Amino acid sequence: MTLFYLLLPVYVAFCLWLGVRILRKAGFDAWWVLVLLIPVVNIAMIWVFAFSRWPTLQTGIKQDL
Repeated sequence: MTLFYLLLPVYVAFCLWLGVRILRKAGFDAWWVLVLLIPVVNIAMIWVFAFSRWPTLQTGIKQDL
């Protein structure tokens, strides 16, 4: 059980880091990743980001994946 509590912060930090990378490539502010920590709101905001216009695509900026 203690291994769970040791690995949980690592897993959460990794997921937040991935979210920051995705948000930056989409052209959003990286602080939006904190929404992932709020239950129920996180699911709604994933849908909002998925179906909204991405600032990077609007300006025609090309970035490497």
